[in-house]
Amino acid sequence: MSVIQLIANGDLRLSANQTCWAAQAQMEKELGDAVAAAGFELKRVHPYKEDEKHGFIGSQKEGMAVFADVDPTLPIIVAEAVWQYSHHILHGLISHKAPILTVANWSGTWPGLVGMLNLNGSLTKAGVSYSTLWSEDFSAEAFVTGLNTWLKEGQVRHVTDHVKPFEPALAPSHAQSVAKDIADDFRRKKSILGVFDEGCMGMYNAIIPDELLFQTGVYKERLSQSALYYASTQVSDAEAEAVFQWYLDKGLTFHFGEDEETELTQAQVLLQCKMYVAAVRIADEYGCETIGIQYQQGLKDLLPASDLVEGTLNSTERPPVTRADGTVICEGEPIPHFNEVDECAGLDGLFTNRVHKALGQPQANTLHDLRWGDWDASKTTDEYVWVFLISGSAPADHHIGGWAGSDSHRQPSMYFRLGGGTLRGIAKVGEIVWSRVFVEDGKLKMDLGRAKVIELPQEETERRWQETTPQWPIMHAVTYGVSRDQMMARHKSNHIQVAYAHSAEEADLALYTKAALAAELGLEVSLCGTRADGGSL
Repeated sequence: MSVIQLIANGDLRLSANQTCWAAQAQMEKELGDAVAAAGFELKRVHPYKEDEKHGFIGSQKEGMAVFADVDPTLPIIVAEAVWQYSHHILHGLISHKAPILTVANWSGTWPGLVGMLNLNGSLTKAGVSYSTLWSEDFSAEAFVTGLNTWLKEGQVRHVTDHVKPFEPALAPSHAQSVAKDIADDFRRKKSILGVFDEGCMGMYNAIIPDELLFQTGVYKERLSQSALYYASTQVSDAEAEAVFQWYLDKGLTFHFGEDEETELTQAQVLLQCKMYVAAVRIADEYGCETIGIQYQQGLKDLLPASDLVEGTLNSTERPPVTRADGTVICEGEPIPHFNEVDECAGLDGLFTNRVHKALGQPQANTLHDLRWGDWDASKTTDEYVWVFLISGSAPADHHIGGWAGSDSHRQPSMYFRLGGGTLRGIAKVGEIVWSRVFVEDGKLKMDLGRAKVIELPQEETERRWQETTPQWPIMHAVTYGVSRDQMMARHKSNHIQVAYAHSAEEADLALYTKAALAAELGLEVSLCGTRADGGSL
């Protein structure tokens, strides 16, 4: 019987690997059964670790040791039911000679789909050939067919005819004109993208090579999280308390407890308030138009989570932060923040901010994880509804009721040991533009599409939260002309950028303008799906 090798990559954090192991073990059993039914043997090439109580690869060092014993001439499956750090295994996959298949179970409970999409984006950037599959049920006909194709032919292809090359000349003249003006400004005045410690969470796909970024007129200011930590300690208690009071005055609800280990406390939030003030001042000091905080590795051992800070930065209405002369920094405007220092999202968010400001559209934008999706159990709609979910960096502008409709929960302790509050809410109904910048074939590329955010009954929203992470902000999104499987087959990232417009027509114009801007600055642009009315983009 022919052997298919299997590896399972994991988190860098032991607590996350231990918590998520049961789901991974069940997935591997089902996958093994599917491979056996096709006449092959699935062989795990690294053991369960009794001392650590999980079987994930937990570091790049460990990954290199594992791949030293992997046969590069035999096919390999990377099975993911959890979030994973791509750099743990990227080295081995780059040098692997036989077919590679990435597989995720269709579940929102632990972010395996998110982890697989990140790995796919990283492999794409690295120029590694791979195939990918996903399914709720590994005995389902579609999965079995795809698996058998890969086992016999070494590759499986997906239909992505929803993707069309963008032709700038066909964009509305107003979109072309606005895009040209913004592009000229980038080329003439330049812009600074502030990066707090590059390379967060193993996301190789989230690092834009400098030489590709230069063509856009955007340059990196490489900042240290140690500087952010120090600056946070220099913010006075009085300033932190003023930010906290601003939140309370706006109606933000904090779910406080007393146990620092498991509950949100006011002390945690006050440290987040200090980090917010420090981040705004550092952005201003270095002239950064947008910034990205890494947090998870580094700051996680020093400060509470940065997500309340990130969501506040992305909001148009923010607690005022002053310079030494008393003037308010960027009053009435967001300071676009890219979660987890995903530079592709940072460039996208910068473009979005410029375009939406020029068009008089809502400026507040954010990335979300493309976390999961499901049919609506309440039967409110017969359309497929995505769960866009992120750890708290969504702006209050996006939530039903704004600040007053938002609340803050303690971050899950398995990811965030020192706690910290989220900025949670349910995304309001409206028309959005979604997009993603990525690197492929040594080029910067951008995909854009249109979608709507719908309202679901509270019971269905709660079901979706409980299936994912209930402490985090959620968006119920329906993509126009892009099915679940088309999105999964094409999307080269765990993240998806979103921004609202005032109407469907204005969202179309914003999409065309951003596409024209990206193309003007040298990106290869594709449009995905349709307009709201079903017409071609």
